Amino acid sequence: MTTSKPSGRRRAASVISVIGEVLITAGLVLALFVVYSLWWTNVLADRHAAKASEKVRQQWAAGPTGTGKQAARGLDTKDGIGFLHVPAMGKNFQVLVKKGTSTSVLNEGVAGYYTDPTPAAMPWEKTGNFTLAAHRDGHGAKFHDINKIHTGDPVVFESKDTWYVYKVYKVLDQTSKYDVAVTDQIPQESGVKKPGRYITLTTCTPVYTSRYRYVVWGELVRTQKVDAQRTPPPELR
Repeated sequence: MTTSKPSGRRRAASVISVIGEVLITAGLVLALFVVYSLWWTNVLADRHAAKASEKVRQQWAAGPTGTGKQAARGLDTKDGIGFLHVPAMGKNFQVLVKKGTSTSVLNEGVAGYYTDPTPAAMPWEKTGNFTLAAHRDGHGAKFHDINKIHTGDPVVFESKDTWYVYKVYKVLDQTSKYDVAVTDQIPQESGVKKPGRYITLTTCTPVYTSRYRYVVWGELVRTQKVDAQRTPPPELR
């Protein structure tokens, strides 16, 4: 009986040691996954977005390759329709805007305009809601600092030929991810009741989750033609 006790203790110690090693390994794997999700995907997305952005600007500088108004606005390129500028999210903040809000699009480190359930209206249309989405963490995290936007702040969209200057009039810091009405062409949840020229920014909240949606609404206050030097409007200087 006395000789079996040390043996049992050794077996228990061995089991505990194995469990400890498994937990340590699992912790390391989880830590590596977090690093990948929150850092490396940002690196890859930023590289992709930078190349795509440069391509769009080069195509703009080369002149229209299509015909009519679409060519003038840069819609002859498949790489993006323009750039969103939001000073509240950082000086010189800009993000390329592409078609669609699917994971494959947003993972490229860009903002995407909605095609469903309610298609976005383009800024140059007479009325409508230019609705956009972007990731808040990982894959570029372009809307990570969306909570820094406040009512009265400017939001500017840059097309090939025009600067569209919006003024934020309402922020909704949490709503259901199924609340698709926030992207209606007349976004009544923001308090407006009639057609206008609106912009809506949406992303996930809280940070590092996708439980709810964060929404910012703005209304167009003016436009400014792009000059030869692409001089930014005063709101971006």
